Amino acid sequence: MSVFLIGYRGCGKTTIGRKLADRLWQSFVDVDERIVKRAGKTIREIFELDGEPAFRELEAAVVRECGVLQDHVIALGGGTLQRKENHQVVTQPGHKVIYLKCDPAALLARVQADPATAATRPDLTALGGGLEEIQAMLAVREPVYRSAMTSELDVTNLTPEEAVVYIARMI
Repeated sequence: MSVFLIGYRGCGKTTIGRKLADRLWQSFVDVDERIVKRAGKTIREIFELDGEPAFRELEAAVVRECGVLQDHVIALGGGTLQRKENHQVVTQPGHKVIYLKCDPAALLARVQADPATAATRPDLTALGGGLEEIQAMLAVREPVYRSAMTSELDVTNLTPEEAVVYIARMI
């Protein structure tokens, strides 16, 4: 069984995922990190130079590879499940899918506190990455997250360590 962590940018998928993998004695995979390594460019550069469709093709290839892994903790990008093919891979029997829910204002604060975000991640809409963008994107993405999840954890007021304890109990 592998555990997929899903949720919006800034919810803690990578931070929590690394800690969860350590606790479970499993390997950790960050889909976005694999894409960056494979492309030799940041996600922002892929979006700017090659376009979102090229990014989504790379993403789908990495998700297919991750779908066959056993005993891994896998962090997905925030928009990964918007593609039906990715959704099908992640929701196959034998996987646990944990939605890391987080309040939009907390997401904005976390994203703004990460200096690498602006340099490596593109804005997702013409709204420019602020609270309005997060709320608009969550309105679209949250139903998809919920359709894929096996469990949901509100991480708004949890430390990564606390989140790991809860997730370990869920799975």
